[in-house]
Amino acid sequence: MKAVGRRAVVLALGLALTGLVLVTSPEGAAGRASGASGPSNRIYQPPVDAPITDPFRAPPEPWLPGNRGIEYATVPGTPIRAIGPGAVIFAGPVAGALYVTILHPDGLRSSYSYLAAIRVRVGQRVRGGAVVGIAADRFHVGVRRRRTYLDPSSLWGTRVRGGRVILVPLDGEHGPRRADARLGP
Repeated sequence: MKAVGRRAVVLALGLALTGLVLVTSPEGAAGRASGASGPSNRIYQPPVDAPITDPFRAPPEPWLPGNRGIEYATVPGTPIRAIGPGAVIFAGPVAGALYVTILHPDGLRSSYSYLAAIRVRVGQRVRGGAVVGIAADRFHVGVRRRRTYLDPSSLWGTRVRGGRVILVPLDGEHGPRRADARLGP
């Protein structure tokens, strides 16, 4: 075992004995080096300043109806902004509509649907608040962790975990805010 690996094991065991858990992000230093995260864009934020016309409604089963995101009452031409920093993993048409998907440092994926125009390209790193597209007649944002859709509004104001080490007590009393705790790994 390499010295760095041994130190990590010793640190993890020591933290476990003290009742703390070490939480890290897989993107770590890569996210910092790219400039994708900075003080002004490490908090998730709504993609537009517009009224919500259809809130998140989780379906009782994955195959049943619901709203797996939020629809906003936007005017065509409204700039659509990234909810947080990340890398564009999809930008293009699907069934006649334009979409953008961003992978965030904490593993969440945000999707921006029904765009009139796309302002980013696949592989591009964006900061939170960067314009990723222009709204068409309607606009929908969705967020998911793996296959589970999350209510995007539950993220507004929560910190993006990327490149930081966070010590969390095992009893959870002084751990992350409830919104962070719901996200899970």
